[in-house]
Amino acid sequence: MHSNFLFAIPAPGRTPVRTSVLAAGLLSAAVLLAGCGSASRQASYEPEAFSSTNTHTRDYEATEAETCEAARRALLSQGYMITAANSDLVTGRKSFQPAAEVHVEVEFRVVCARESTRSGKAGRSTVAFATALQDRYGLKKVNNSASLGVGAIGSLSLPFTSSDDAMVKVASETLTDERFYDRFFALLDRFLEGPGPEAQDEAAAKPEQTPVASPASATGPLPAPLPAPAPASDPAPAVTYPVTSSPNRG
Repeated sequence: MHSNFLFAIPAPGRTPVRTSVLAAGLLSAAVLLAGCGSASRQASYEPEAFSSTNTHTRDYEATEAETCEAARRALLSQGYMITAANSDLVTGRKSFQPAAEVHVEVEFRVVCARESTRSGKAGRSTVAFATALQDRYGLKKVNNSASLGVGAIGSLSLPFTSSDDAMVKVASETLTDERFYDRFFALLDRFLEGPGPEAQDEAAAKPEQTPVASPASATGPLPAPLPAPAPASDPAPAVTYPVTSSPNRG
């Protein structure tokens, strides 16, 4: 009894169908991965437009020292710890705890520059540049393995491990919210115009003092002054009488 077996032998010069399908699948996967990688790179940052100059800057009719001093007082009033302060630069830091294992620090920097004219001379106004940098820290556990030193063998690692908690920086970005800077510049303007808001409130709540009348004015008008005494008259001249001379008896 004979059995016939059929074998599918590809014709010379032709590519098997399975091989072509596998190659097409690999090519599509490579293109898809490349597209995902480019999309993630484009979404990881925001391109700078350089179209607005109102978010981080304000103009004030004051000198550099006066503007930076008002900025220092504004940051101090909000709990910022001043790290540097001079006539044209003020920096401060403030810590936040939005969650149990998240720590945030905001570093505020204000630069005061005198406005210059086209001729190069210094103008009367000052430009304040404000920038806030936010650093985010997360709680991470660090595993430590114990080791034992033996004189004859050397260092011997033991399976005892311990974990320590440490704050690690996980993100850092520059704040770009216009409302955040609007509130700061409004507070800076209040400190630049005059005394702080607390001093103004105290002055408004303080009652006005009425002048107290003197005892003389309360009883009535003052009496008329006495006339000055007349000057003493000159003494009368002395009266003299003639004396007759007696004859010489010598």
